[in-house]
Amino acid sequence: MKKGLEKFNELIDAFGKLPGVGKKSAARFAYFVSTQDTFAGLRLAQCIEDGVRFIKRCECCGGLSENEICDICADESRDKNIIAVVESPKDILIFEQNGIYNGLYFVLDDIDDASINKLKTMIQTNDTKEIVFAFTPGLNTDALMLYVEDKLNMTEIKFSKIAQGVPTGVSLENVDMLSLLKAFESRTKA
Repeated sequence: MKKGLEKFNELIDAFGKLPGVGKKSAARFAYFVSTQDTFAGLRLAQCIEDGVRFIKRCECCGGLSENEICDICADESRDKNIIAVVESPKDILIFEQNGIYNGLYFVLDDIDDASINKLKTMIQTNDTKEIVFAFTPGLNTDALMLYVEDKLNMTEIKFSKIAQGVPTGVSLENVDMLSLLKAFESRTKA
């Protein structure tokens, strides 16, 4: 770009570093917030600053929170008998937006003794009966589930995983082989 537009180019570069944002989209965003709707640009800047300053990981589950303990872990009406182990705090948001689950969560985004011990403490504190692995299907995921089960070494806990297979409304030609294999292996009576 021309000399004298350093700030505009920095803004494009900043937008371009966001996941899923290409150079053209980054330029459109930069143009919009700097010239078309400066109020929206200032509001966006304030929201980003607040997010960076106030959003942190929950001390119990690892989900996103503005407090030490997230609202889900603090909610006494949640079913403490079941913990869904997820890969990312984003996964919790997906479950919560759909309202399909009322138990607790645990984000297992790092496989180390500290994380396993934290999960073990959460299980014991809540007298949890079942762990549901809610991971993206894959061979590495299966190995991870076995590893966690072995490390927890708790015979009174039931381990399960979310179902896998062919998504509703998707043609078989568009389904990957692993999903098709899992769907066939997990077939149920019609």
